[in-house]
Amino acid sequence: MDAKTQFQRNATILSAEGKQVGLIERVVVNPETNVLTDIVVRTGTLLKKEEKVVPVGLVDETAESQIVLREEAGELEGCPPFEEKRLVDEHPNSSASTRKEPPLIVGYPALGTPMAPVPTEKIVTRIEQNIPAGTVALKEGAKVVTAEGKHVGNVERVLVDPSVDQVTHLLVSKGLFLKEAKLIPIVWVMAFGEDNVHLRVKKDAIESLEPVPFG
Repeated sequence: MDAKTQFQRNATILSAEGKQVGLIERVVVNPETNVLTDIVVRTGTLLKKEEKVVPVGLVDETAESQIVLREEAGELEGCPPFEEKRLVDEHPNSSASTRKEPPLIVGYPALGTPMAPVPTEKIVTRIEQNIPAGTVALKEGAKVVTAEGKHVGNVERVLVDPSVDQVTHLLVSKGLFLKEAKLIPIVWVMAFGEDNVHLRVKKDAIESLEPVPFG
């Protein structure tokens, strides 16, 4: 990746051959280390949309409006879906070896004789995300909220130190037509969620930052 790695909202994803393979949908961040581990790419059509998890190591270079992948990424055929449905046992500790077997009853039970309960498993379908444990898949345009709960803008770009893939700043914009953008240091971020970024500073700290060019 180049010296100014940035992941911009709605950026086009290109294969190494220059073919468009999708658009960026999310960035996957470890909130403990602020390391960006993956990006989620929206592929397919509006009626048949897919989301693929792409390790950041498969990103070759980035610009303001596009991200170019390495040759080994192909057209994302080998990348896993972002979400998958899986069958999960809600009682994983209850196994055949630990369950008590019902007593053996010979012949027909007498009237009123209690029958031993039959152990059952409760298998449910859950949607799980194919991202590293402990990471958060931050959506494009996530809201940025100050320490006192004020909405001060939305994430437009995530800037990363390419030597360690660590997030350094968030470019946050506000306004509909005449957008104003500010660069927020990652040390001001208290917590990441999928839809929100919570800051440890108040609104006046954001207002004290100088606007940066954005368009």
